[in-house]
Amino acid sequence: MNDSTITFAIVVGEHSGDTLGAGLMQQLKQHYPTAKFVGIGGPKMLALGFESLFDMEELSVMGVFEVLGRLFRLLHIRKSLSEYFIANKPDVFIGIDAPDFNITLEAKLKAQAIKTVHYVSPSVWAWREKRVFKIAKATNMVLSLLPFEKAFYDKHQIPCTFVGHSLADDIPLVSDKLQARKALGLPETAKILALMPGSRGGELSRLVEPFLQTAKKLLTSEQAKISELVFVVPMISDKRAEQFHQLQQKFAPELPLSIIVGKTQQVMAASDCLLTASGTVTLEAALIKRPMVICYKFNPLTYHMFKGFVNLKWFSLPNLLANKSLVPELLQGDVTVENILPLVEERMFSDQSALNQAYTDIHLMLKQNASEQAAKAVINLL
Repeated sequence: MNDSTITFAIVVGEHSGDTLGAGLMQQLKQHYPTAKFVGIGGPKMLALGFESLFDMEELSVMGVFEVLGRLFRLLHIRKSLSEYFIANKPDVFIGIDAPDFNITLEAKLKAQAIKTVHYVSPSVWAWREKRVFKIAKATNMVLSLLPFEKAFYDKHQIPCTFVGHSLADDIPLVSDKLQARKALGLPETAKILALMPGSRGGELSRLVEPFLQTAKKLLTSEQAKISELVFVVPMISDKRAEQFHQLQQKFAPELPLSIIVGKTQQVMAASDCLLTASGTVTLEAALIKRPMVICYKFNPLTYHMFKGFVNLKWFSLPNLLANKSLVPELLQGDVTVENILPLVEERMFSDQSALNQAYTDIHLMLKQNASEQAAKAVINLL
């Protein structure tokens, strides 16, 4: 096989997928320096020479009713990609996360004798378990980030490779708080709370108000009288930073805070506690080893439609990986200032060092040279 003729088709739907895609590209380029990479990618992938046929942000949508509002556009994009890849057959198609979009696309391409890989297993072990049969028909290989996912696929005799998580490879076992504060110009002795209401527009809009109101309450607490409090808001992009700023002007224009774009991990390392949306960012927080309070609010109609189908004790990755309640979770109607405030205060102002061993165990479990392992699995499939 001539390296210059090899084409890797990749589709990612959000920033966490862009990070995985960029790591995979770097490893594949070591084996195939002149290969072509095409599909939908984010800024990290674009910086490596990826050819993106559509803007990644178009796929960054979550929830039934949010999807319905963009359904025709999403269907058009998927149809266009399908036609493009069938006409210009890649050597392998790799769908990274975005399962509702990618798995259907993978099935169409596999039916045309194109090898397909799905990178990041959907949560079939948590709800809609029968999706596993659709995945089996759509893919030649699943690349799982979490060890218990491989056990699930093995049970169903579906090819799956546990590759670990690239975040565990990239984040050091010890994240220096003082060094991070100096790099960001934050006060070295203050108590710092990071407000992290999400990277998607919908989730951010639902969590900003309770997060800001919690911060306002915290300023009036007894602890605030003896500690300098600083609030920082890491944002994934200028677009999300502007959305947050507009919502802050509506709900808490007087609240002093710093919005920092593109340095999420550094902000987390500098913080004493994180008030965060659920998602991949909670795994980052566990790997950086900071206490956190996790909240999530779905579109109300989405939540009521699907809450009966989910069979999980916990919804956050740190708790799922530890198989116990390491960090507090608040969902939907429980996301209130009255519930959030005491949880944040406890983690801001009392010793949380006992968490570190559990976090370290998670870190070592997932530290497997993920991008290298994922690239090996793709090359073996080729």
